[in-house]
Amino acid sequence: MSTPPGDLTLAAVAALWGALAGALLPRAAYRFSAPWEEREGGWREACPAGHPIRGWLGRAHCGRCGASYAPGALLLPVLTALLCAALAVATGTRPELAVWLLLTPVGVLLGVVDVRVRRLPDPLTLPLAAAALALLGPVTLLPEHAGDWTTALLGALALGAAYLVLHLVNPGGMAFGDVKLALGTGAVLGWYGWATVMLGTFAAFLFGALFGGALVVVRRAGRKTLIAFGPFMLAGTFAGLLIGAYAA
Repeated sequence: MSTPPGDLTLAAVAALWGALAGALLPRAAYRFSAPWEEREGGWREACPAGHPIRGWLGRAHCGRCGASYAPGALLLPVLTALLCAALAVATGTRPELAVWLLLTPVGVLLGVVDVRVRRLPDPLTLPLAAAALALLGPVTLLPEHAGDWTTALLGALALGAAYLVLHLVNPGGMAFGDVKLALGTGAVLGWYGWATVMLGTFAAFLFGALFGGALVVVRRAGRKTLIAFGPFMLAGTFAGLLIGAYAA
């Protein structure tokens, strides 16, 4: 089955947006990826040479010493572009696509930071949940939307509560940052209904289990080795959102 030209155009526009937005993330990714010993203010304030960093958006390149302090920065615009294009194909011209495109760069940033330093910063997780609900509210007033704001709110509360229980039962295995991220992922998944919430949540744990199992097989980790779960939550949310949008 061929893809209609209109869908290809929409995907191309979404990919362009993703590439531009992703190109602004390297500096923020570096600043938020602060090791524990550098987290007095919650993020990095200087480049590796000690020169102060100004601003949050843009390439990770020091204006004073000329050093690039974020190797592999090209990955961010490429990844963001691919994710945005896939969401555009799955969602089509429905108005909630604008919300997904706005939230995707934040999700990419969160995933990168958690992979680097096993941290989900509060300045990203909590605003993500608030922004998802705030942006989806006006979408319900537009024609052709395919979701429900009340279910999005309930999804945020339910998934946040479920992760909180997991955190209380096993704080070492489920960090509190994951609990706060669950509020945002629950809101996004809840827009398309409870089936999408369950699908996205199941996918997150499945991806995490497969990755952890692979590490054990290649002897890169033991059964009790802790891994960053945020990227798997985000990957599961993306998978659930694609299926939920396509089926809506």
